[in-house]
Amino acid sequence: MDLPKLQEKLYVAVLTDVLDQMGYRQQATRSAFFAYTGTDKLLGRCKTTLWADIFNVDENPYEMELQAVDSCQPGDVLICAAGGSNRSGIWGELLSTAARNSGCVGVIVHGAVRDVAKMREMGFPVFATAKNVYDSQNRQKVIEMDVSVEIDGVVFNPGDLVMADEDGIVVIPSQIEEQVIEAALQKVDAENITRDAIKNGMKATEAYQKYGVL
Repeated sequence: MDLPKLQEKLYVAVLTDVLDQMGYRQQATRSAFFAYTGTDKLLGRCKTTLWADIFNVDENPYEMELQAVDSCQPGDVLICAAGGSNRSGIWGELLSTAARNSGCVGVIVHGAVRDVAKMREMGFPVFATAKNVYDSQNRQKVIEMDVSVEIDGVVFNPGDLVMADEDGIVVIPSQIEEQVIEAALQKVDAENITRDAIKNGMKATEAYQKYGVL
């Protein structure tokens, strides 16, 4: 599967529509994620981490997050499930650099990030819910990795396809990814035909009745 080519053609809304039609109605987030580094589209496979707030001195700071970053494979999107916490900025420039070196194509953080300007200079895709200048040491840590995690009611499993853009984030379960991708590509083509018809003067009702796409 050529993920870079699919990233050019697909977008979160069309994938969500297809999943909806297939009965998978809880695959996209509703919370606001921001493309903080200016790269507004991301597609890859979930590499998951589960974070927790801590309130004590961590005897092994950064231990599991560094393991997660170093074990990324080409095409991975690192998922930081931090419960939306704004206790610290859990992702920044150095982790982005190390993750990219491992083949990671971007990160999704349900929480806060920092070093935004540096990551923007890198062109590393970062989607997060907040910014926070505080370091994560003794504030937050990874407690599990490569496990199923939940963000905003959506389950992210290791290896699932995940896409993020300005509309939101959607996860495609691995067992149906081929059907979803095929149907989404067909829907994109149909939407293009419908859009052209409307641009050329066809009424929206007529276009929907003729092409069945809106």
